[in-house]
Amino acid sequence: MKINTLMKFCGMGLVATSALQASSKRPNVLFILNDDQAPETLRIYGNKVCDTPNLDRLAEEGVVFTEAHHMGAFVGAVCTPSRHMIMCGRTLWHLPMKGAQGASKSKKGKKNKGKKGAESAGNSGSANIVQNTIGAVFNRAGYDTMRTCKKGNSYSGANQQFTIVKDKVCREGNEQQGSKWHGDNVMNFLEEREKNGSDKPFFIYYGFSHPHDPRNGTDAMLKKYGAKNKYTPGSPVLEKTPQVPKNWLPEHPFHHGHPGLRDEVNVQGVKKNRDVNTIRNETGREYACIENIDTQIGRVLKKLEEMGELDNTYIFFTADHGISVGRHGFTGKQNLYEHSWKVPYIVKGPGIKGGQRVKGNIYLLDTLRTICDLTGVEIPATCEGKSFKPVLEGKQETVRDVMYGVYCGGTKPGMRAVKKGDWKLIKYDVMDGKVRETQLFNLAENPLELLKEHQAPDVIAATGNKPTANQVDLAENPKYAKKLKEMEALLLDQMIKNNDPYRLWDQPKK
Repeated sequence: MKINTLMKFCGMGLVATSALQASSKRPNVLFILNDDQAPETLRIYGNKVCDTPNLDRLAEEGVVFTEAHHMGAFVGAVCTPSRHMIMCGRTLWHLPMKGAQGASKSKKGKKNKGKKGAESAGNSGSANIVQNTIGAVFNRAGYDTMRTCKKGNSYSGANQQFTIVKDKVCREGNEQQGSKWHGDNVMNFLEEREKNGSDKPFFIYYGFSHPHDPRNGTDAMLKKYGAKNKYTPGSPVLEKTPQVPKNWLPEHPFHHGHPGLRDEVNVQGVKKNRDVNTIRNETGREYACIENIDTQIGRVLKKLEEMGELDNTYIFFTADHGISVGRHGFTGKQNLYEHSWKVPYIVKGPGIKGGQRVKGNIYLLDTLRTICDLTGVEIPATCEGKSFKPVLEGKQETVRDVMYGVYCGGTKPGMRAVKKGDWKLIKYDVMDGKVRETQLFNLAENPLELLKEHQAPDVIAATGNKPTANQVDLAENPKYAKKLKEMEALLLDQMIKNNDPYRLWDQPKK
């Protein structure tokens, strides 16, 4: 996108708002979803290296959420339940997929380890839940619906509800196997509408396969960020290659509880290596993929502007979950630290005041109800999410006080997290009881969730970040015993309210 076009796009907000409020034209929706992207990779969340001018401008004209999360996962492919939650607006343990029953007991009294699906009305809330997913809901409302995204690790029944489906895994650094392929499909859809003179509103699900590994960037972007697609771990990197994250560690202090986890042992060009240069190169590849995605987003925004549709389109940008890429000694998303549990989230559209930055306390599963609320489309009864339209309107700061997170794709019962205000608790009960850990963080003082291991001289030298004395896990500090007890009780309460089928070692049995 050229500078003059970008400036024109940037200055449209206030004029668009007043014009659209007087218009009876039904609004469009452009929902953009990236694969494996932590908020920390974007400038709007503090990144100073990765260039994303189009997302920056969406943020300037819209609302940025600083507290947006996915609820969690009971499988190693975290994106699978995450994308199910987006599609149907259901909470984690009520999803229409295998694993949603967790360790609940069957009629014969035997434990169900998640091998049986949850399509019945007792678990999903509706035997016809697929007919209450995004594509089906907006088809019924008279929208033209299209979807392009990666293929697999998603809700196939829901994906097929879109009228036009163009799915393919595109994780290479070329036009036909990279992010441009997804962009081309959206452009083709818009050009066809323009050619046919369609006056129906549209819903576009614009998903990308990147920056999920293998993060194969284009030659130009790799050169910009000093990275190589084919990299030998430990070999030299360039001065301009991004530095390791400030919460980088050479290894996590205890086992994460998922033996043989692909994301931790078999990522191309990384494997089990967590040395500084390997993580720097992988970060450069990640940024190369993200900027390429931003370019593809810019193409679509420009086209919408040319068609006169940009002002009448609600634009949502997010990711299915975060990712570590060296933070805390991890490379995957199978943990509940902020970098993996949180997601970036931006909303821009008719009547939304730009330049806002809010907490929100939203889950990805709130998306369906919110989009329906904004567009006046009937909200399906199966949807359990909360509308954050009042937050977008500036009427409230959050939609809930407490956030609850799960990861139990490995050994059971797994990890759990709860967050309220500045305080966060993470508990680990994995490896058949061999690893039982509790972490307590004050995120106001320690937003990066630094551990005592981050105070090691070699880690400080690598990250350039010297933690304060209180930037550690506080769970064993007697000074915070009362807060720890409070957060433990809050976690159990959330597990009960969300129908969590498991209990941790130090919790009352069901």
